[in-house]
Amino acid sequence: MSRGVHPLSDEELLLLMAEDNEAAFTALYDRYWEMLLGLAFNRLKDLPAAEDIVHDVFAGIWRNRKKLAADSLRHYLAAAVKYMTIAHFRKKAYGNKYQETLEHPDLCEGNMEEQLHYRHILQLVHDEVNNLPEKCRVVFRYSRQNGMSSREIAEVMGISHKTVDNQLNKAITHLRHKMKHLIHSCFTFLF
Repeated sequence: MSRGVHPLSDEELLLLMAEDNEAAFTALYDRYWEMLLGLAFNRLKDLPAAEDIVHDVFAGIWRNRKKLAADSLRHYLAAAVKYMTIAHFRKKAYGNKYQETLEHPDLCEGNMEEQLHYRHILQLVHDEVNNLPEKCRVVFRYSRQNGMSSREIAEVMGISHKTVDNQLNKAITHLRHKMKHLIHSCFTFLF
């Protein structure tokens, strides 16, 4: 794959990757993984989490290899790591808040029966999210669970901002429809 002494440029490697060339992907990975791991670790101070973020960034690069076009791959990858670390912190904050409600159920208003209904509804919503098509599900989770903006999601996934908005709209419409049906079924059952 190499041309003697001159290694292939990022642009050449991206073109080869668009043709499903795994060796080109490996060359990009070898070229940038250490830099990206350093960026992620400097922000997180958590090596396993930093490794996960770098893995996710490269997985996104491979998934979007057919349509990926970055003027400066180095800056694109650094931005992807930045947004993924921000999402990691947001997710961690949401997780801490959720854990607090589990550890201190007395902080939640309502009686035990209401809490059980609430948890049941959350489980149903979670199940419906899992039933969404893959791209729609990933976009929805980035938005709602990681708190990422449409622009951040578009950059991390390598898709257009409009595609992100369309996928979010599709997910929300689907979930609204399912929840209306669920609520209607509950009221029909109760009365």
